[in-house]
Amino acid sequence: MKKKLLYILFVLFFGLSNSTMAQPGFDDEVTDTPIDGGIAILIASGLIFGAKKIKKSSTETETKNTL
Repeated sequence: MKKKLLYILFVLFFGLSNSTMAQPGFDDEVTDTPIDGGIAILIASGLIFGAKKIKKSSTETETKNTL
């Protein structure tokens, strides 16, 4: 049941995020690319995940050294 709920939330989040974006069109000469929303969330989650892994690794190393 939990897996099904996560799947539905995942589909809704990514399905609705593209349809709700209201950005103007570009001119003929495109020099900038807007990076917003999803990329920022992915970068933040990657940093949090990496920090968690490093913290877990350091606590495991300290535990092995004390034994």
